[in-house]
Amino acid sequence: MTYAKLLSVGLAVPENRLEQTQIKEYISALFCDEVKNLDRLMPIFDNSAIKTRNLVKPLEWYSEAHSFAETSSLYESAALKLAEEAARQALDRANVMPSEVGAIIFVSSTGISTPTIDAKLISSLKLSSHTVRIPIWGLGCAGGAAGLARAAELAKTYSGKAVLLVTVELCSLTFQRSDLSKSNLVGTGLFADGAAAAILSTEGEGPAILGSLSTLISNSEDVMGWDIVDTGLKVRFSRDIPAIVRQYLPELMEYAKLEWGIELNDVEHYIVHPGGPKVIEAYIESLKIDKKQVAEAYSVLSQYGNMSSSSVLFVLEQYLRSRTPVNKYGVMLALGPGFSAEQVLFRW
Repeated sequence: MTYAKLLSVGLAVPENRLEQTQIKEYISALFCDEVKNLDRLMPIFDNSAIKTRNLVKPLEWYSEAHSFAETSSLYESAALKLAEEAARQALDRANVMPSEVGAIIFVSSTGISTPTIDAKLISSLKLSSHTVRIPIWGLGCAGGAAGLARAAELAKTYSGKAVLLVTVELCSLTFQRSDLSKSNLVGTGLFADGAAAAILSTEGEGPAILGSLSTLISNSEDVMGWDIVDTGLKVRFSRDIPAIVRQYLPELMEYAKLEWGIELNDVEHYIVHPGGPKVIEAYIESLKIDKKQVAEAYSVLSQYGNMSSSSVLFVLEQYLRSRTPVNKYGVMLALGPGFSAEQVLFRW
């Protein structure tokens, strides 16, 4: 059977790189007169396992309220810049010419643009005007894994052509200055901005994408997502996410094993979305794996924070760069709004 292979991964982050301690001090000063018991909430920053993060704007910009129109305009320009940088890097690393790209999948959940950013990428990257476009919106942190699965399927359909996957998330633009909720503060202590791209093709060398599995948990819409307010996208997520992971993941992996016809002890590689330290710990406990097996997830979280859909591709890039292929199964896993899980089976 012919499988799509992952030829390369490209990464990009905005230039404003900040220490977590800087952000904590700034947010503490910003909300000190507005949020009751703020001191009891600020350890969110200390317990995040994050050392540095990149934001699309300097800290001072976030002290003022901004309209949805303003943040949407900024999203379009900044997302295009980061998406193009990541895509060019992926193309160069795969030694693939723009003319060899037959389709582009664009994944994002932190901004709205019509036409979507992929239309502008076709022009800026000089891809064919006949390039197939598939924009995916609303999968949140699960979008990177889902995008990889869809790109692999598309690569098999367009055999001989490369598929370009691009994810870009500007999470910081969803910060709501007037939102004094704990969810907004948690998001402020965790989320960051970044973009990632990947090239897949049935030709070339790299991890082979063997299959995927999507799962939607019933009646879980309130766990994670956006509330639409006058000033844009307001974060919504539950403190129970790690508990939900522990509750459902063992069953999901058992089901995936049966679907894919493999044994879990055959899985050597684990690429998990670094949603936060408690989420990674829940992965470790649920999958019964060693902390060293997800070391790259901790590393990406520490260096870049949670960049939603892009983060799992950052983990994938670091994993492939730091480890040796052993021709064994691997699983990519990410969770997102719905509440949903996206899993990808590969061999490397």
